[in-house]
Amino acid sequence: MHDTIFALASAPGRAGVAVLRLSGPGAGPALDALTRRPRPAPRQAVLRRITNADGQMIDQGLALWFPAPASFTGEDCAELHVHGGPAVIDALARALETLGARPAGPGEFTRRAFEYGKLDLTEAEGLADLIDAETEGQRAQALAQMTGALRTLYEGWREQLISVLAALEGEIDFPDEDDVPDHLADAAAAPLDALINALAAHLDDARRGERVREGFAIALIGAPNAGKSSLLNALARREAAIVTDIPGTTRDVVEVRLVLAGFPVILADTAGLREAADRIEAEGVRRALARAEGADLRLGVIDVSRETSLGALERRLRPGDALALNKTDLAAASGLTAPDGVRAFAVSARTGAGLPALEDWLESSVRARLGAREAPALSRARHRQGVSRALDHLGAARAALARGPELAAMETHLAIRALESLTGRVDVEDVLDRVFSQFCIGK
Repeated sequence: MHDTIFALASAPGRAGVAVLRLSGPGAGPALDALTRRPRPAPRQAVLRRITNADGQMIDQGLALWFPAPASFTGEDCAELHVHGGPAVIDALARALETLGARPAGPGEFTRRAFEYGKLDLTEAEGLADLIDAETEGQRAQALAQMTGALRTLYEGWREQLISVLAALEGEIDFPDEDDVPDHLADAAAAPLDALINALAAHLDDARRGERVREGFAIALIGAPNAGKSSLLNALARREAAIVTDIPGTTRDVVEVRLVLAGFPVILADTAGLREAADRIEAEGVRRALARAEGADLRLGVIDVSRETSLGALERRLRPGDALALNKTDLAAASGLTAPDGVRAFAVSARTGAGLPALEDWLESSVRARLGAREAPALSRARHRQGVSRALDHLGAARAALARGPELAAMETHLAIRALESLTGRVDVEDVLDRVFSQFCIGK
């Protein structure tokens, strides 16, 4: 935290403009030495010649000065906007190292912002997600988290628990005082019940936030030669999977990433479900079943030109899944009925018939399951674990009320610490390196 660090904040490689960022106690002196001119007024861009220690000109660009604490990291910061050629960047980096600055590690700027209280840990994670966002849904979720949606929720719960803890400790510390109402602990029951319900509802979200970050999983399942690979290619609009008339061509899981309704989707083609002919195919079938079991949505595929029953699909599909009655260019889709709660679509992966209706339904399903809700979503496993720990302690606190306020107060205090670990108030040293190592260098 005492070093002055620098990094390229724009993308590496050849570009019209590159932004190099500095942070630390030596940022101002380094800016003075590089420009050999009076330091710019705070947050005003000025044109400057940039030179090295020998006075040789490196480039001409914009210089900006952000004195502490009004900066991203909370310490003195500076930026240089220069031409984005690799030679310019290398020369500027050498000049900064000569002046005592060092290259920043991944996420080091954001970690300093966290250490100086500019943002909490959930906001830092939201910033990382915003940088990585590839879809509109990911951008919206990351932006809400970066601007404090989760922090506000968790801090609100923490404040309510502090009030509960005050009531419990009031009865513990002053049991015989006349000015302390009797049975203060009894007043903790209702708020504890309300918080237990709130945390349970927060967890009961079908992992919506994590699916927005990582991708909504759709598994194509069916018998060999049902047309799963052809349907995958048709939905992906490219030749992602090998298609032949030889049964068992697909033996491993083939994945394609799509964007549906603004959300990331992982569409997986799997091995055909049948009695395997060899150990390799048997492993493919095992992986197909595992992928179908863990998928968010299963899309069963059946060849209507030769199948008269659903076969293994009957017990694999669940309410909310879909069934593609494929190869309608060869035969009519008649005599096959989808299980209850499963939507059926007559399609031809070869000609494209029926695919628009299937795609519209898939988009609607993804939007319904991942679309924005009133409450912010848990976006990481770390958040889910922390809220789960807090809920467990709240349940224990509620049960302990009947036995006395001491145990209830202890469990309430542990629930508060679990919530504080989410925002980075306590117990975060073991996760800081892991969180900030996921950032790109320069942020």
